[in-house]
Amino acid sequence: MGQDPTVNAGDDATETNPAARFRSYLHGGTSSLVSTLTTIATFPLYKTVFRQQLHSTLVREAVAQLYGEGFRKLYRGVAPPLLVRTLQGTLLFGVQDTLQRRSSHLVAGRLPRPLLHAAAGVGTGVVEALVFTPFERVQNVLQNGRNDHRLPTQWSVLVRLSAEPLARGFYRALLPIIARNALGSGIYFGLKNPVRDALDQQGLSPTASSFTSGAVNSLVISLPLYPLSVLVANMQAGVGEEETRGGVRACARRLWAARERSVALLYRGGSLVILRSCVTWGITTAIYDRLERGSST
Repeated sequence: MGQDPTVNAGDDATETNPAARFRSYLHGGTSSLVSTLTTIATFPLYKTVFRQQLHSTLVREAVAQLYGEGFRKLYRGVAPPLLVRTLQGTLLFGVQDTLQRRSSHLVAGRLPRPLLHAAAGVGTGVVEALVFTPFERVQNVLQNGRNDHRLPTQWSVLVRLSAEPLARGFYRALLPIIARNALGSGIYFGLKNPVRDALDQQGLSPTASSFTSGAVNSLVISLPLYPLSVLVANMQAGVGEEETRGGVRACARRLWAARERSVALLYRGGSLVILRSCVTWGITTAIYDRLERGSST
């Protein structure tokens, strides 16, 4: 990649090869499927962080909540992220590659490749938000312990949300999710290859370079965008007109007031979820790049 501002010379051949054109979808789905093992292993950690995001509690208080609910409910809400995790990689890498190839001939020679990748990543983030917001909505309702009695099953959550207007039901918090995903995907794809190539030049193995690139990019993305995830969790955890009142600005003001206007309280639980994200995206990036290298040889 290096400093070359143009598109790969092999892109024209790829355009005429359907198998190569859809290879990124397959490799993205495969890499994410493998990384779902980390989702299963770390879901109790994620759920602990979710309770901190929702109630601004300390770790021990969130753990005490989950312990009081019992082991049977510990994995309540795990199905949506498992499904999303596999589909997300397919969509994320596949759509980004498609958008990049479709736009490459329009801007060839005018944009550095990292910026072209980043622009395609922004578009991918928007598509991702439109597809996966309902999954995130169901997951957040299921993880909120206050919904256990009135919405005891995933089916009951689906029925309840389907009775709501889309803006209050499945697509609650769509705008902050679009902002978070578009920015995150743009940064990820803009930095992924340059960071990996720089590490390669330092003598790291290709797998180590890819893993470190994914982990570092995840850190760069997660730190500034974490407050948006907290806002989304608080907007989506409730169901019904009383619990979903107000738009993004009103909810953001309520959240800021509830956190006593403290950045430290807003980031409560952030270190755990950022660490989890770094590991997950490090693994996903390493597997994806490995598959891409194998198919190009």
